[in-house]
Amino acid sequence: MGNAILYRMPSGIQGDVSRPSQSTIEPATFDSANPFASYGIPAKKVGGKMRPLAAGDTADLIVGFLVRPYPTTGGAGSEPQGTSTPPTSGIGDLMRRGYMTVRNNAGAPADGGAVYVRVAAAAAGKPIGGIEAAADSTNTVVIPTAKFKNAGDANGNVEIEYNI
Repeated sequence: MGNAILYRMPSGIQGDVSRPSQSTIEPATFDSANPFASYGIPAKKVGGKMRPLAAGDTADLIVGFLVRPYPTTGGAGSEPQGTSTPPTSGIGDLMRRGYMTVRNNAGAPADGGAVYVRVAAAAAGKPIGGIEAAADSTNTVVIPTAKFKNAGDANGNVEIEYNI
């Protein structure tokens, strides 16, 4: 079986709210012209619609993180858990305050460590809007209201706090 947990449970699933009772989640309309690549990444609002960060954006534009609804499947019903693609239209969930599992793309997160978001120089495994635990010159900006809550797991899943 490919689903046996041999050593440690995963830290979570990207985009899942990890402490629902301490979170504020609001509905938001997707901007179909600017789709999200994954759950658990920062969102901004433009013209009343939610969209992912783009190259050159600043941290002050972030209004929350895109929440993975449960249960959900991606565009293809065969997508494995934790890899589903968000819809491109309709209503989504936006975490304005709380705790969430995100995917760390670079660096070693630590409890209380700064959370960075990539805003330039996308590379393999480091998309624009992706979360990182290390500054990368002018390619990342710190999210001042976010902190890592643990070291994460071997797959890069890690809990953050936002606006707490």
